[in-house]
Amino acid sequence: MTPRTNCPCGLSQPYEECCGRYHSGTAAPTAEALMRSRYTAFVRLNAPYLLRSWHPRTRPAEPLDLDPGMRWTGLEILETGGGTAFHSAGTVTFRASYKGGAIHERSRFERVDGAWVYLDGEFLDD
Repeated sequence: MTPRTNCPCGLSQPYEECCGRYHSGTAAPTAEALMRSRYTAFVRLNAPYLLRSWHPRTRPAEPLDLDPGMRWTGLEILETGGGTAFHSAGTVTFRASYKGGAIHERSRFERVDGAWVYLDGEFLDD
């Protein structure tokens, strides 16, 4: 039997019970959950999910070209604003580490037809 490993998003659940369910079609309940699932999609090179979870207004027209050589090493959620079942918009500030560096970003999320989607992000200085 294969040992179950924690989800790449940093939570202590196995992938299938954590971000995997969102990748399979269950709607993320919060902006933070969507952010975590999108990070995991980058780790797992799941471009279709990234596009599906992107706001139609800001979604790239070209296919995503994800680098299979990129080695993501961790996600740290630094701050959230809004983004719950009681909101129509929210922000998640995070640091996503990769071999050789990190991305520090404040992402904006909105609901479209009741589902959370990534709108855009602003890179922050460390």
